[in-house]
Amino acid sequence: MEKIDKEATKSEIMRYRGIRAMPFIIGNETFEKLGTIGSSSNLLVYLTSIFHLKTITATNIINIFNGTCNFGTLLGAFLSDTYFGRYRTLGFASVSSFLGMLVLTLSAAISRMHPPVCGNQEAASCVGPTTKQMTFLLIGFGLLVIGSSGIRPCNLAFGADQFDPNTAPGRKGISSFFNWYYFSLTFAMMVSLTVIVYVQSNISWSLGLAIPTIMMFLSCALLFAGTKIYVRMVPKGSPLSSVEQVFVAAFKKRHLQLAEQPCVALFNYVSSDSLNSKLCYTDQFRFLNKAAIRTPEDEINSDGSAADPWRLCSIQQVEEVKCLLRVVPIWVAGTVYYVSVVQQQNYVIFQAFQSNRQLGHNHFRIPPASFIVFPFLCISIWLPIYDRILLPWLRKFTRKEDGITLLQKMGIGMFISIITMIISAIVEDRRRSLALTRPTLGITQGKGAISSLSGLWLIPQMTLSGLTEALTLFSESEFFYKQCPENMRSIAGSFLFVGMAGSSYLSSLFSSVVHKTSNWLAEDLNKGRLDYFFYLIAVLQILNLGYFLLCAKWYKYKEAGSNTKLSESKEQS
Repeated sequence: MEKIDKEATKSEIMRYRGIRAMPFIIGNETFEKLGTIGSSSNLLVYLTSIFHLKTITATNIINIFNGTCNFGTLLGAFLSDTYFGRYRTLGFASVSSFLGMLVLTLSAAISRMHPPVCGNQEAASCVGPTTKQMTFLLIGFGLLVIGSSGIRPCNLAFGADQFDPNTAPGRKGISSFFNWYYFSLTFAMMVSLTVIVYVQSNISWSLGLAIPTIMMFLSCALLFAGTKIYVRMVPKGSPLSSVEQVFVAAFKKRHLQLAEQPCVALFNYVSSDSLNSKLCYTDQFRFLNKAAIRTPEDEINSDGSAADPWRLCSIQQVEEVKCLLRVVPIWVAGTVYYVSVVQQQNYVIFQAFQSNRQLGHNHFRIPPASFIVFPFLCISIWLPIYDRILLPWLRKFTRKEDGITLLQKMGIGMFISIITMIISAIVEDRRRSLALTRPTLGITQGKGAISSLSGLWLIPQMTLSGLTEALTLFSESEFFYKQCPENMRSIAGSFLFVGMAGSSYLSSLFSSVVHKTSNWLAEDLNKGRLDYFFYLIAVLQILNLGYFLLCAKWYKYKEAGSNTKLSESKEQS
């Protein structure tokens, strides 16, 4: 693009390019979610019904798969910000997701790629997958992991890159993009968890996996179709090197004594082209302040910067590292909280299998995986109610612009998660009692008797689960974004996914320990005590809430002294 002398004209050009790019980016995101969300939520059913894996084995595989997808976002964000940029990372990841979906489709469509159909309803007659069949399936999972690792941390930020945040038209464009992004995300989830899941569960797994594979192909096509329009950010190197420098310098100077007024005596330098706002000095993690102690051996460049950044760091760098360290305890609490969401979404599918899923007097039965749609319904209803009704009232009551703080919202969500697990335990106890004491509706293949309790009784617990996610997860994501330094926001955006990954691994470990030490998680839920398991998770969440309250009381929100103008390089094609 030629140099534009007038800032207003440049802003209009940027805004115009951003608007032109939106259909391609929104379309890419919509088709990507249509291609992966429904299939991912129904993989548990696929592994148990088509590959004949045991419930605990399938649950652990899905937990590890979801955990690896989320944990990989940290690597994806790092590679994007440091080397490749968001566009190339998105392109490579989208192709990988398409190939992963193609492998899953072939595993269902080709008879040699999955075990034969069970001879009867007895679990013992079902033949498990061969080594080659499992290897082929895991290749598909691996490609999906690569795709998720690149798409999740980059898609939202790449859309925002198309607008200039330093201008009013650019900010309006970003706001419009966010609105369309979340609308398309909700729409895609609704369709995936209803239509696509229904086709997979009731018509054909081959067709049900082929549809999202085609959607994923369209997602790739739309992304590449807008290549000539996109604004692409130029990677500036890893922001983590500054973090490493602070720890190395603090270790080298660990024997030095801090001055009585460290905020005055410490080395204070802020680069003129820094992306980060200038931070106020804080007393927490005082041992890191030693990295900013200037000694006679420390040389200074002509521009005022340290000649050896691995020996002398500015107090600004130290405060940026403190920002990261302060969010870690909150991150741990969020990771433990999400265990309740993971376990509930896993086992609600098996609860639905052994519940009455028939609607009215017709023959339509709700697919088990479709019960996961109710948290999203709750979220889509709750957000406008909170934004338009509750938030204005809270502002008047608390006289604060945000109504209540992000940590307060997270705490409320964690408290509701405890109530949710207790209700889940009560419903499961009732479902099991009816299955054991009253005539059942038949036998589920490889599991047990179907209880006469309506599956609709699972809706309240799933709705509350959605409410806890809207309060806790959304607040946690915003918390990381606001409390981390500006040049680390892509990495900060992956914190939530890394926490969810930790939750998946922790859930898998938790389930395995309980399964080996008790009969609570039996293959046939009627023979186990899933309600006891839910009560155990409720106890875990009570302890976690106590820990979170202590962390929230200790936490100090980031305070900026003065803002530095952001001047980011952009590569336009």
